[in-house]
Amino acid sequence: MSKNLRFQVVSEAFKKKPIEVPNKEERPSEFFAKYVFTKQKMQQYLPEPVYQKMCEVIDSGATLDFATADAVAAGMKKWAMELGVTHCTHWFQPLTEGTAEKHDAFVEHDGCGGMVEQFSGKQLVQQEPDASSFPSGGIRSTFEARGYSAWDPASPVFVLGDTLMIPTVFISYTGEALDYKAPLKKSLAAVNKAATKVARFFYPDVQSVQTNLGWEQEYFLVDEDLYAARPDLLMTGRTLMGHDSARNQQMDDHYFGAIPQRVAMFMKDLEMQALELGIPCKTRHNEVAPNQFEIAPIFEECNLAVDHNMLLMELMRDIARKHGFRCLLHEKPFAGINGSGKHNNWSLSTNTGILLHNPGKTVTDNLRFVTFIVESLVAVFKHNGLLKASIVSATNAHRLGGHEAPPAIISSFLGKQINELLDNIVENHGDFLNLSGKQSVNVNIPQIPELSVDNSDRNRTSPFAFTGNRFEFRAVGSQANCAAAMIVLNTAMAEALTNFHDRVVKLTDKGVEQQKAIMLVLQEDIKYCRPIRFDGNGYSKEWQTEAAERGLDVQTNVPLILDYYLAPDTVKMFSEMNVLTKAELEARNEIKLDTYTKKIQIEARVFGDLCINHIIPVATRYQTQLIDMVLKTRQIFPEDAAARLCKQNMELIDQIGEHTNSIREMVAELVENRRIANRIEHERSRALAYHDTVAPLLETIRQHVDKLELIVDDELWPLPKYREILFVR
Repeated sequence: MSKNLRFQVVSEAFKKKPIEVPNKEERPSEFFAKYVFTKQKMQQYLPEPVYQKMCEVIDSGATLDFATADAVAAGMKKWAMELGVTHCTHWFQPLTEGTAEKHDAFVEHDGCGGMVEQFSGKQLVQQEPDASSFPSGGIRSTFEARGYSAWDPASPVFVLGDTLMIPTVFISYTGEALDYKAPLKKSLAAVNKAATKVARFFYPDVQSVQTNLGWEQEYFLVDEDLYAARPDLLMTGRTLMGHDSARNQQMDDHYFGAIPQRVAMFMKDLEMQALELGIPCKTRHNEVAPNQFEIAPIFEECNLAVDHNMLLMELMRDIARKHGFRCLLHEKPFAGINGSGKHNNWSLSTNTGILLHNPGKTVTDNLRFVTFIVESLVAVFKHNGLLKASIVSATNAHRLGGHEAPPAIISSFLGKQINELLDNIVENHGDFLNLSGKQSVNVNIPQIPELSVDNSDRNRTSPFAFTGNRFEFRAVGSQANCAAAMIVLNTAMAEALTNFHDRVVKLTDKGVEQQKAIMLVLQEDIKYCRPIRFDGNGYSKEWQTEAAERGLDVQTNVPLILDYYLAPDTVKMFSEMNVLTKAELEARNEIKLDTYTKKIQIEARVFGDLCINHIIPVATRYQTQLIDMVLKTRQIFPEDAAARLCKQNMELIDQIGEHTNSIREMVAELVENRRIANRIEHERSRALAYHDTVAPLLETIRQHVDKLELIVDDELWPLPKYREILFVR
């Protein structure tokens, strides 16, 4: 990019005005779910018997017959066409971390040379995408193209533009899951079954247990023109080079600060469209890093929450462009400042209350609270390596372990009060089931009332922290599908609760009173999962050593962490809980390894091109200018004066030469290492080669490029700098 063009792009970006979003006359409650086929709309557009049958399907998991599906499709088509809909699509979540859709028009031949709008129950319930073109991990070959998408009635159909969007699962011709939704729904069923049995120890009338999820989505906004001027952002989602801005987040002034006007208009537009699609947006604010923001909804049932998060990420990208931004969901788009996560707030609830809610006033309530806390810890401890495998990636690896992101060691923060309670239960002394809820504190400030204080503080370095009535899984990456982590967590919880229930029943069958049996099993489990409890600084070197001694996984090598998907305990758990088969686990492991390799491969290719075709020519041009200045100085001034005047320029000439030579040599090494790695046939070995020989060079070469950015004349530097990208005006 030429000098004038870069400055012009930056200048125009700073001049942009916010796009005004029309004010809606209705309150959010009045247009919420306007484009969603909710139960209320079902009741309006479906015959009463069909509506009742659909309620059974949605609420109780009854099987949907084709006669009912035809009636539902007719009512759904009528509603959709009133909104201007002309097409429908099965909307699913393949193993690409994104979504997929194939649009079909509501038209068929009428037999008289014309067309008629038609939408049948068969079209609603089932479609056939090309399964060979999506990642399958070897389950499907190119010549084995058949796969099926099937409607998930638990997630409401919605309208986006002129298309009826039908949430579906995606499976192969031979029945294996090729998506995230199918195993997620199985994991939710497993938790429901196991947790209901345990909940009935305390509340015999419990009918079912629901898993809840509240995600917090962090993201960056950058001006679209500046984004387009950065090939690395365009191709990889992150800046592969760029020196720190003199000012970034060190003043802590962006966090919860006043939202820039352009961003506020984007947020308003996003929220309005999200609410119309039934996404219950609740919170918006500036995050810690400049240009970083967050949006969060009210808690929802886990399956629906995952769908809403995937839909919201699509909306964010589209609406950002309308406002002259690009939305960055990469976990670490900028070095030296906070990355973006997607905190997964996870809990379990019955029709009578939240099972992880702060204890009540009775021994039964307290015992229930302790049981579900402890079994959550058992699940996380037993499968801490697998939980980490569910959230690691080539992109999230840049984020974990620094700038307020949790470390790549799974542990759980509980707080002093709950820790003491669990220790007392093991030691079996004291009033071990007395645990207070929130306390009041008088802050002694005029006009300020007493504050309600939780029974534990918060630990931002804890990957899996208890925060009052839920656990917050903070290690999930911002662009990830929430389902990946939820599948593992739900299945591990189902296994832990099943094991807990069976051991309690075994003791009661021997004549042990139920409450005592529960306490005996809890004592065993508290001892077992003690290593996962950690309330200290997750960033400290001491914790890394201690965590390894406790038996926690401290590995940071992504390909090696992914081995947990094929560990015997993993295969056994998923098989026994009827969530994933060994073949499906092998496929997912292969896909994750392949994705890891391709991410680094693309970065290496983009980086090499930028270095050779952008950075080195500019640095050499500036070096030539300095050499020319030195030569002319020596021609004009006496030798002693010329030596003095040229000293600094000579040093710069040497530095530029050293950096450019190092870059050339290491880029050549980078290319060669990539070629060697590409010849490796075994997926795991290839991923390890990229981790060991390619990825480290990206960071090493970057150091030389970033030094050149400080040396080369600002008017010559070809790429927008951090100071220009990171501050919305």
